[in-house]
Amino acid sequence: MSPSSGRAGPPASILVVDDELDNRELLGLILEHEGYLVLTAASAHEALSVLERHSPDLILLDIMMPDVDGYQLAAKIKGNPATHDIPIAMISGLDDRNSRMLAQRAGADAFFTKPMGRAEICERVKKLLASPDR
Repeated sequence: MSPSSGRAGPPASILVVDDELDNRELLGLILEHEGYLVLTAASAHEALSVLERHSPDLILLDIMMPDVDGYQLAAKIKGNPATHDIPIAMISGLDDRNSRMLAQRAGADAFFTKPMGRAEICERVKKLLASPDR
């Protein structure tokens, strides 16, 4: 069994979508240390390109991005039959009810509020990947 996924086979893969390089690198380091395969994208366009080639087990998606925001990208991913079942965790510095509702309407499966500690990131990712819907 793979320690990162709790299942036999290769490690779970996670697509991290954030326009901030520092955020992508930090999440990537944390998740790779836990044994996950990490893919990254700096924009919605890049994320959609990655999704054409890979089917990650989870998407961590920043909300505040230029051009196409995380809400729009989540709705597009959930609207595509090929990517509809990939769980999405929206990540934001926003922690208001409206932001959470917009994320839910866009199809997000979880909402993470920045800043998060390493232990919280790892635990929440692990729970999302272990969901019975997976």
